[in-house]
Amino acid sequence: MTNKKILPAKVGTIVAILASALLLSTLGTVSSSAAAPRLGAVCTEIGALTKAATFGELVCGNSGNKLIWQYPPAKMINAIASATITVSDHVAIIAVASGKGYFKAENITVQNVMTGGATAAVQAVASGQADIAAGDLGGTLSAVEKGVSLKVVGGLVSVWPWRVAVLPGSLIKSPADLKGKKIGVISLASGSFPYAKAVIESADFAITDAQYIPVGIGAPAAAALANGQIDALALYTAAFAQIESAGTALRYLKNPATFDGVRSASWVVNSDFAAKNPQVVERFLRATYKALTFSGTSPEKAMYIGYQEFPTLLAGSTKAERITPDVRALTAWLESAGISKPGTTDGWPKVWGDIPAQDWLRTQSYSTAAGQIKRAITIGDIWLPKFLKAANNFSRVSVITEAKRYKPVTN
Repeated sequence: MTNKKILPAKVGTIVAILASALLLSTLGTVSSSAAAPRLGAVCTEIGALTKAATFGELVCGNSGNKLIWQYPPAKMINAIASATITVSDHVAIIAVASGKGYFKAENITVQNVMTGGATAAVQAVASGQADIAAGDLGGTLSAVEKGVSLKVVGGLVSVWPWRVAVLPGSLIKSPADLKGKKIGVISLASGSFPYAKAVIESADFAITDAQYIPVGIGAPAAAALANGQIDALALYTAAFAQIESAGTALRYLKNPATFDGVRSASWVVNSDFAAKNPQVVERFLRATYKALTFSGTSPEKAMYIGYQEFPTLLAGSTKAERITPDVRALTAWLESAGISKPGTTDGWPKVWGDIPAQDWLRTQSYSTAAGQIKRAITIGDIWLPKFLKAANNFSRVSVITEAKRYKPVTN
C-alpha cells in the first residue's frame, strides 16, 4: 500500500422544500457477485478465464504453491481525505483492510493519495486522479450539481461527526455567540468548512458573519485555540478525542437538532469507473466493510494494525505511549460510522453502507444551508447502491471471530 500527495434558508425549512423536489429511489438491482463455489477452487491452466455464476469473471492464478480460481488482479487509487494519515477511517478501514489481507483476498492493489480534505478528495475522483474516496457527501452533491459524473456507492459515516468546541472558560455558549468570531477549520477544502458555515447560518446569521481560519488538526489546531488565534474550533469527534487525550480541555457547543441524520463521508466513485469496473467496486467495498467489522469488534487491535501500516501515526512516540489516546480517538470515529458500542455487535446496521431516503433529504438540506448546493439533486443522479448486497456478502461471524483471536504486534 503506497501513499502519494495530490497538489492541491435554514436546514429545518429546507427539508420540506427538498422533500417535494427529491426523486427517491430504492436499493435497486444488486450485483450478484456473491459467494460462488468456484472462487478458490483448484484450477489447472494459469491465466485461464471462467465465468462464475455469482462472482463474474475469474482467472486461474498462483496462490502459494497451487493454482486456484481468483479474481482478476485490479488496482484502485484511493484519495485520502486529509494531508496526513489520522486515527479515523484511515486506520479502521484502509489500514485494517490492507494489514488483514482483505484487499489481497479480493486481488486488489490499493494506492493511497493524500489530499487537502474531504472536498478535495471528491475533486480528485472527479478529475481522474483517484478512483474512489471516502469523500464529503455535501461536496459530492455540489460536484454533481455542476455536472460532474460522480456516484455514491456506499455510506460510511452515518452519525454526524462534526462539532464546534471552545476552551472551558470561553464566553461562547451557543452558535448565537459565534457572530464576529474566528472559527478554526481543518482547511478550506475539508468538510469542517461548510459545517462551520452551516452552524453560523443556523443561528440566523449570514455566512460572512464569522471568519474561517485553516488550522489543521491535532497539536496545531489545539495551539491555535489556546493562544487565541481562533475563538472556536470545528472538527470531527475523533480529532477532538486526540486533542483532549493530549491534555487540552474542551467544551462543546450543542449542534442544532437539524443536523441529526445528516451524512458525512461516503464512498464516491467516478460514474465511468463504476460502469466499467463493477466487480472491482464490489470487491473494494467488501474488503472495507470487512475491515469495519474487524475494527468495530476490537478497536485496540485495529489500532495496532494502524501502526503497522502507517508508522507515521506514532510520530516518534512508542506504541505504549500512543495506544490509549489513539484507541479513544478510533472508538469515537467508529461510533460515527454507526458502531454504537465498539467491542460488541449491539446496534450495528444490518447492511453496511446503506443510506436511507430521509438521510438524503437531511443531507441535501444541510448542503443547501452550508452553501454547497442551490437545488435538490435527483437521488438517482448520485446514489448507486446496487453494489451493497455483494459488498455485504461475507460472514460477519467469521470476521468477528478472527478479530477476537487476532494477536497484534504490540511492541
